[in-house]
Amino acid sequence: MKTAPAVIAGTFIGLAGLLSFNSTAVKLSFGALPAATAPPGSTAPATTTTAPAAGGSTPPPTTKTTTAPPTAARSATGTAMNYVFGILSVKVTVSGSTITNISIASIDDGGNPRSAYIDQASIPLLEQQALSAQSATIQGVSGASYTTAGFDQSLQSALSKLGL
Repeated sequence: MKTAPAVIAGTFIGLAGLLSFNSTAVKLSFGALPAATAPPGSTAPATTTTAPAAGGSTPPPTTKTTTAPPTAARSATGTAMNYVFGILSVKVTVSGSTITNISIASIDDGGNPRSAYIDQASIPLLEQQALSAQSATIQGVSGASYTTAGFDQSLQSALSKLGL
């Protein structure tokens, strides 16, 4: 019976501490949105017309189908992913079907210095792994599980947008 007041007081102190906890809102930055492009392998019709013949009648227009060269460099930004400690999105540049560059399009750690430190240490390693693998199948970085998961999901989203 002597411990009951201490337990009740501790409960109220813990509850007061919990209720007074303030967190900061996460700010989302989309950066520049990519322009809409035709998916690779799609065709864009091109219409050509010919001049009227000597008799004055115009022949019907003819349609030719052309395709964009698959070796052109193109980029896509993956979906912004919430990875528990913030939000990040990955930008991927490809030439043909080869990934030539991977970078962070936007990242917001919500002002958490520990998360920023982990991201600064892990993201260059994640970028190297993805470039080496030429896909979103990466091993990840120990101690940066949440960052790895967000990076991987955004990377896969960007690669899907590029048709890879």
